[in-house]
Parts: sequence; structure tokens; C-alpha cells
Amino acid sequence: MIDVLVVDDDFHVAEINAAYVSQVPGFRVAGCAHTAAQALAALERTHADLVLLDHYLPDENGLSLLRRLRQLGHRTDVIMVTAARDVTTIQDAMRSGALQYLVKPFGFSGLRAKLDGYVALRRTVEGVSGRGEAGQEQVDRIFGAFRTAESPHTELPKGHSAATVGLIRRVLDAARVPLSAHEVATRAGVSRSTAQRYLKHLERSGHIILTLKYGDTGRPEHRYRWAAAG
Repeated sequence: MIDVLVVDDDFHVAEINAAYVSQVPGFRVAGCAHTAAQALAALERTHADLVLLDHYLPDENGLSLLRRLRQLGHRTDVIMVTAARDVTTIQDAMRSGALQYLVKPFGFSGLRAKLDGYVALRRTVEGVSGRGEAGQEQVDRIFGAFRTAESPHTELPKGHSAATVGLIRRVLDAARVPLSAHEVATRAGVSRSTAQRYLKHLERSGHIILTLKYGDTGRPEHRYRWAAAG
């Protein structure tokens, strides 16, 4: 499980964001904080893999807190979740080490996309870390993990849904090995024709890698894996 600390000065917004996090498989809320001091105290006593950090806090802005966390040795990952949309703040967030930046207001799908990207990033890094060193291909994969995970949710063909794309992605990620269209359909709980339709689109758009498995009949079986699985 990925533990998330939600930091927002608005109690209601914090509750909503925490509820969103709880709806995403593999994530759980480690706690909520409404000031920079509360956030820092929470990280001192509770483990958190990821912080959803608002910029506008009553005692210290989010970027200042992020820099202070790094100075104190906290390596917790941070995604900025804020209404601040000026370019200077966005640039400072990047320079201070924020992994991503989500502008308010947003819905569940917006936050879900960032969390999906974070999962892809962690999985990609874990897949490379055992080698000790990374070549350019692995570096490109790490830096592109967020983009690869989020982009299938946009510009979908008519009749396709982001929810089904996410479901198929999770099935392929969980498998860790290439799956056939029939296996994807069974595990996702969709019809084989639906699975084939989505797999074809995702393969054409570069998000899925297609491989061929040859059997005794001589007719190859199409098998699929998510390109960001590393």
C-alpha cells in the first residue's frame, strides 16, 4: 500500500481529497494536515510515501515547506495540489522537487491520473534500481513514467472510457507478464471484444507492447503488456 498524507488548509477540501485517495486501489490515507506545522509533525511520527501538498497554508506556503522537508532529510514524494497557477510558482515547484502539479479545482479523474502516474513511476524505478546503474533507455523510461501513465486518459476514441482504460492498465500491471486478449477480458470482467478493442487502441497509441507467442498450431497468439511496466 502507498501511504498518502493530505495537506490542505481547507478542512472540507482535505476530506474530499482523502476520500478520492481512498477510492484508488493500492493507496490509503496516512493522515490529514491543515497547516505546515501539522504536516511536518505528521511526517515526524507517521510514515508517508506521498504528500498531496497545498501551496496556500496559513503558517507557511507549500513550496517553503517542501524545501524545508528536503533540508531536514525527508525523502517523501510530493505532488502539489493547489489553486496557485502562476508560472513562477509552478517553476519553483519543479525546482524544489515536486513530482507533479495538479491545479484546483479538479475531479476524481484528475487526481486519479496523477496517482496512476505515481504508481507507474514507482514501478519503473523499482524495475531499474536492481541494476545499480541506468542506461539512457531506463532514464527515459523513468522520466516519462508520469506522461505515459496519464496520456491514455485523454483523446480517447468515441465509445471508449478512461475508466476501462485504467482497468485494463491495472490488469496488465498486476500480471507482470504479457497476457492474451482472453486473459485480459477475464481478469477485467469485460467481454473479449471489448478487451480487444481497447488493446488495439492502446497498442496503436504506444501504451501497450504487443508480442507474439508461437504454439504448436503455427498461428501466433497476440500477447500484451503495459509499456510503462518496465
